Formats: sequence, C-alpha cells, structure tokens
Amino acid sequence: MQPKNLPDRPGDPLPERTHILRGMAAIALAGPLIFAVSILIADFVVPGHDWVADTISDLGAGRYELIVDTGIYAYSAALLALAIGAAHSHLGGPGWTIGIYGLLLAGLIVFLVGARNEYGDGDNDGFVIHIYLVWVLYAAFAVIPWSMSRGAAVIRPAYGVICKAITVVWALSAPVFFFLPTDIDGLYERLLGLLTFVFVVSLARVLLGRAGALEARGRG
Repeated sequence: MQPKNLPDRPGDPLPERTHILRGMAAIALAGPLIFAVSILIADFVVPGHDWVADTISDLGAGRYELIVDTGIYAYSAALLALAIGAAHSHLGGPGWTIGIYGLLLAGLIVFLVGARNEYGDGDNDGFVIHIYLVWVLYAAFAVIPWSMSRGAAVIRPAYGVICKAITVVWALSAPVFFFLPTDIDGLYERLLGLLTFVFVVSLARVLLGRAGALEARGRG
C-alpha cells in the first residue's frame, strides 16, 4: 500500500533516486539483523556466559570480541545509512534535519564503542571514554526518534506514532539500566537494544515507502 497525496519537497532542485533510498534502507535493515545474530552466536560460543546477567559489553571483550564487534560495526553502518537516506530524501522541517545529524552522531558513537574495547574486561588504561559514549548514545536516542516523527508520518501516520512512542519509552527506561542489579542487567540491556532496533527498522521502512511512492508516480 503506497501513501497518497505525498507532497513534493519544497525547492527540490534534484530528483531523489529510489535506488539510493532502497539501498540505504537495505543496509539499515541488515544492521540490526547482523547485530542480533552476532549476539546469539556469542551467547553460545563464549564460555560461561549468562545472557540474563552478563551484558553485551561482556561479550565484546576478550578472546571472542570479533563476533560481537562485527555486529556493532554493522549496526553503526545501519545508523549511517539511515542518515544518508534521510538526507537524500528530506521529509521536511528542522526536526528531520536534527535527526540526520543525530543519526550521524549515533553511528559514530556505536562505532567507537566497538573500536575502543573499554568494556567487560576491566580495562582502565589511559583515558576511558566508554561511559561518556553511553550517555551520549542515550541522549541521541532520546532526541532522534521524536525529532523525525513528523517526517516519518508523511509516509504513514503510524510511523510517526511509533517514533514518538520509542522516544518516551527510551527516555524513561534507559537510565534505569544503571541502577539494576547485575544479575538481570544483561537481559534489560538487550530489551533496550531491541527498542532501538524498532526505530531503525521503522525509519528504513519510511525510506522504502518514499521510494515506492516515487516509483508509483513515475519519478526517481
């Protein structure tokens, strides 16, 4: 089902390319899938790992770090792909622009989390920035979905509602992680990650919806 009455972008000097929108959406959809698969594999491979009590960070350190790091880098690529797709098809308003910059920042933060390897193994050499990266990531996901909700609703109103709901749930639930007992924080962290997955998939579908609308009108 294609959205109806989709307005042209005001002042658009160049046509949008549907193959770019679909390509970026495909990368965005692959990112969470690869990340989830890497975590599942690591859950079985890493000796003595308890997926309820141990966090993803614990999986990302030590001998088997490459497994989870692959997923982290794939998720970083997904966020960057969304930023590129959203910039290519700007759906209007300052909120969408804020979301684009936020996605770029979030993609960089996720990449740095994997690259720095400052988690799970008690690494305290030099200047440790992991906790600061985590807080920036929290702030980013507290802003990005809501700021892009109006643009997402242009494609389908339900996407706008989903983005706003994710913002509210994330803003209220993410800080709780820091106060949880260590015997359940691994499960809670996975649920928070799943929440970000819902946003990534929803925004990827927004890009696909835009591409489909353009194709239906013989553009792109």
